[in-house]
Amino acid sequence: MSKKRSRKIGINLILVGVLTAVSIGTYMWLKPHRDVQNTDAYATLKVSELINEFNTDTEKANAKYLSSDGNSKVLIIEGPVHSISTNQNQEKVILLKDAGANAGVSATFSIESSKNIGNIKVGDNIKVKGAITAGNLYDADLDLYEHAILIQSDIVK
Repeated sequence: MSKKRSRKIGINLILVGVLTAVSIGTYMWLKPHRDVQNTDAYATLKVSELINEFNTDTEKANAKYLSSDGNSKVLIIEGPVHSISTNQNQEKVILLKDAGANAGVSATFSIESSKNIGNIKVGDNIKVKGAITAGNLYDADLDLYEHAILIQSDIVK
């Protein structure tokens, strides 16, 4: 095979590879996002129940609630509001945490669902529906508790 022909084949293979990567990337970017609020909840739990599941057996809780494909379980979590803040994307974040507990559930609301927070204040007992993306854990090196995380959250009335 001539050098010119093998170079042409090599360029064509690279071009096909790049086009394939761009096609897959475009498909993933444009595919419809999951509508958490219109998805049936897998479970309704008190904040302490979810925290205790992860504290008792992290691997079992991860297998039960989390999914590597990005479609982790949709949960309704009930508990007292410990804090309300705004993240760098201007989305509201409510931390549900029992008094005296080391960890809680951090629920991030979208810009649209942030409007539903309304008159909620620290100390109110509320229900929040969202997709869990991480369980709570304890980092012994830092002596720090990390909260479980819900995304695409909204208030359950």
